[in-house]
Amino acid sequence: MKKTWMRYAGLVMVAALWLALAVFAWVKPADKSSDSERRPLEQFPKITGENVLSGGFSRDFADYAVDQFPMRDSFRTLNAFWNYYGLQKKDNNGIYLHDGYAAKMEYPLKPNMIDYAAARFEDLYRMYLADTDCKIHFAMVPDKSYYLAEPAGVLRMDYEAMSAALQEKLPWANFIDLTDSLSVQSYYRTDTHWSQDKILPAAEKIAESMGAKAPGGFAQAALDREFYGVYYGQAALPMAPDTLRYLTWEGMEDCEVFSYDTGKTTKIYDIDKLASRDLYDVFLSGGMAVQTITNPHAETDRELVIFRDSFGSSLAPLLVQSYAKITLIDTRYIYPKMLSEYVEFTDQDVLFLYSSLVLNSSSTLKK
Repeated sequence: MKKTWMRYAGLVMVAALWLALAVFAWVKPADKSSDSERRPLEQFPKITGENVLSGGFSRDFADYAVDQFPMRDSFRTLNAFWNYYGLQKKDNNGIYLHDGYAAKMEYPLKPNMIDYAAARFEDLYRMYLADTDCKIHFAMVPDKSYYLAEPAGVLRMDYEAMSAALQEKLPWANFIDLTDSLSVQSYYRTDTHWSQDKILPAAEKIAESMGAKAPGGFAQAALDREFYGVYYGQAALPMAPDTLRYLTWEGMEDCEVFSYDTGKTTKIYDIDKLASRDLYDVFLSGGMAVQTITNPHAETDRELVIFRDSFGSSLAPLLVQSYAKITLIDTRYIYPKMLSEYVEFTDQDVLFLYSSLVLNSSSTLKK
């Protein structure tokens, strides 16, 4: 009798807990976004006859229920602990941890994505660069897993094959190998990106390859807000925050950044972005289609054009000393055929700078 009572009591307690969570899920206001995951959350779907009959309401409601579940972040953390330490899985949500660093398990190499990226770069070359005196360079930024995957014991993408394929498909570009000028310590522990204060060797190598003056004479500053990168939320495990440091030089305050997207002129480091969900937006105000940096203290009239992803936002400030003007172009946000409205290609230095993560998922690049 006692065992039967205890069994029923346990069932009642579990049922009561789930009932309480279900009621709470219905009555609590829906959260608009998840700070840890950096994405909007599903909202309660509209109820229409067509939506209900087609089954769309049921699917949308299921997504809504998952996103708005009470104490969702706590349950995500509990699940991550179970996956990592209970089941001894190598990753959670495709993110793995090693030596205090979180990284994405980027595997395997996708040859079709490399072909697509090369085709987009070839389009840019044919449209704007082939008949000019521009000096063209290409640098691939290896993601953190280039250095971390092997010691962590996880699958490693064939970065060497990626680089070789791009060199073969883009014979008109001078390739700059950055792998020996970076290390895992060059990156934030909780984020995708490299840490600007750790990439001077890479910036020096790029400048030297382009025949520009090596950057130097920097002072270091740090934001007074803790930086929790995108991998922090995706891993769903407690991690110490990063510190976002940035480098300045005498005269940098006089440089101006103009963003064609917004029509606004700002400084190289946009401190207004301290309130942003992603602190990395402090570098050049975040993702933009076309921007220019003008340097009134440049010793020459040299210009640089950088076709780039988000890694270029923190690299460009280190190269601006040697150029009167730097133009940054991100074709994830603008169609290449529109670039003639913003840039006239003549005899500039041109740098294609892309991370292996973007190259291996290059469908984001516009045709």
